[in-house]
Amino acid sequence: MKKWFAVIGDPIAQSMSPTMHEAWLQQNEVDASYIPIHVPRGTVEEAVRSLKTLGCSGWNVTVPHKEAIIPYLDEIDPLAEAMQAVNTVVVKEGRLHGYNTDGVGFVASLRETFPEVEADAEILIVGAGGAAKGISYALCRDGFRNMTIANRTYETAEQLSDQLNASAMTLSEAEQQLAQFDIIVQTTSVGMVHSQEGSPLDVSRLKRGTIVADIIYNPLQTELMKQAKALGGKTMNGIGMFVHQGAIAFQHWLDIQPDTEQMTARIRQQLGGNSC
Repeated sequence: MKKWFAVIGDPIAQSMSPTMHEAWLQQNEVDASYIPIHVPRGTVEEAVRSLKTLGCSGWNVTVPHKEAIIPYLDEIDPLAEAMQAVNTVVVKEGRLHGYNTDGVGFVASLRETFPEVEADAEILIVGAGGAAKGISYALCRDGFRNMTIANRTYETAEQLSDQLNASAMTLSEAEQQLAQFDIIVQTTSVGMVHSQEGSPLDVSRLKRGTIVADIIYNPLQTELMKQAKALGGKTMNGIGMFVHQGAIAFQHWLDIQPDTEQMTARIRQQLGGNSC
């Protein structure tokens, strides 16, 4: 039977995952399809049951279902378990295995873009939601030791920092101490197309040469990135993270390493530019 894969979310029309995975399936001559499926909030259990019954070989999970899907899986990878978030499901012999490839995808993109980064770099994570959790856990697992979580609500930052043995501060405190950080990772939706405009952080105290990574990729350059670049910062958007997390999912499903370099260039062109 022909294999098929999917991505589920609410909303789902904006997802670029079908474009990416369909291209990889064709490039690797895999007789399979990848489709987007709109799964409204509160209907994850029914969706999982239907996907399994209809013979889906695996699927990606996007907002708002990354946590809600966990009770309906048979096994969860230790990293996804620690994060309490799943973005990739693999069907093996009728059992559903959950993984989270988001954070690992970010680390792969960071190391690819800035191979000079060292494990003792001082890292500021802006935000304390699901994306921040995935990235911070993956950075810890990759050997990065010095991390600070900054969030508008201090208690939320403190909860995540306690889990990671990291530091916590408010956004205003982070802005005052910005010069101490070597890498800043922006994980909120501020600056995203169709979301809140502007920048989540005042970077006027940014030191020259600081890496500023924004996981948003539409637009290609957020206001935060523009401001950081004007002050001598090195910037990176979220295209690499998106492509690498997808590539890791593709490997889980098919044991094939897809071409991430070509896909990154393709998505950047599709979004209308070359900015990073």
